This record gives sequence, C-alpha cells and structure tokens, in this order.
Amino acid sequence: MTKALEASGGEVRVLRTREELEAPSAPWRGLVLPGVGALRDCVASLQRTGLDDGVRRWIAAGRPFLGVCLGMQALFDRSEEGNTQGLGIFAGDVVRFRLPPDFKIPHMGWNDVRFLQPGSPLAVGLPLAGESFYFVHSYHCRPADRSLVLAECDYGGPFCAAIARGRVFATQFHPEKSQAAGLKIYRNFVQVAAT
Repeated sequence: MTKALEASGGEVRVLRTREELEAPSAPWRGLVLPGVGALRDCVASLQRTGLDDGVRRWIAAGRPFLGVCLGMQALFDRSEEGNTQGLGIFAGDVVRFRLPPDFKIPHMGWNDVRFLQPGSPLAVGLPLAGESFYFVHSYHCRPADRSLVLAECDYGGPFCAAIARGRVFATQFHPEKSQAAGLKIYRNFVQVAAT
C-alpha cells in the first residue's frame, strides 16, 4: 500500500502511536487505515497504541481519512467476526456473507463496482458503473444510514463496497491490488488531502 500511495503522489509515513499522529509539529494531511486479517486484532492493536482515539479525533475534526478493507470495517459499531466492537464512528454492523451454495467465501478476486454518489472526490475520473476492483473478504459492512454508501458491488446480492461522508472515505476492496483504477482512487485521495 505504501508504494501505491507514493506512486500516486503521496508522501507516506507509518505511524505507530497516537502521540506520533497528534504531535503538534506533525505535517500529516491525510490518514490511511489499512487492514488485513481479523478485525478483533486490528481493533486491539489500535486500542493498545491509542490510535483508536486518535482516529476518532482525526475524523471528528473533518480531516481527510481513507480506510481500506479492515480499515473500513473498523469504523462501524460491531462485527460478527468474533463479536468484535468497532470504533463506533458510523452506526452499523459488519456481517458475514450469507450466500447461495455456489458462491465461495471469502469473496476473492475482481468484481465490478457501481458508484452511487456522483461527483464524490474519491471517484473522480472513474465510471459510475463497470469498473473492476480487487476484493478479499468474508465480511461486509451494513451501514445504518444508506446515504453513507459510496459504492456497491454484487456478490450473491448487493453489498456496500465503499463509503463516503465529507472527507472520510473507506473501501472494502483493495486499491493497491486494483491496478489503474485502484491507483486512481489513491491519487484522488492524495488530492483531497492536499486541499
């Protein structure tokens, strides 16, 4: 992910503590929360380092934020994965796919995305429908507020593939694995962070 953000014009620094994030002299203009693995471990790590409160304060201040995969799931109230409490930034749940027998879990591979918020800064230069992104996940987000959904994907039925509210964005798909379209997502976020 670091290389993809750098290739998209971002200057990247990995932060490990809330103190680093909130240092008075910190030049950070955007915050990206990636995630691979289990949500319980992700949230526990954020709590251990104080970054859970740091992320909450960052988002509450209206600063540019991008969550990726678990970084999106962590924003919600709770997850069925280990009955884990999320950061509670957005109301909603993270649920396991309940699919017909001919669909495999995890949902892994390329799938088309349909953007529902025309004009969203994260989707600038991308078609509203038909662009493919790379997914690897067994759980998906169900926001309580439908207006939060930036994009949907269909895998045995529609699910939330991305969210947006103000300058807060998150994707269930992995932009860094999604070739040109994914780099466009990162370039768009770098532009948001620069303004």
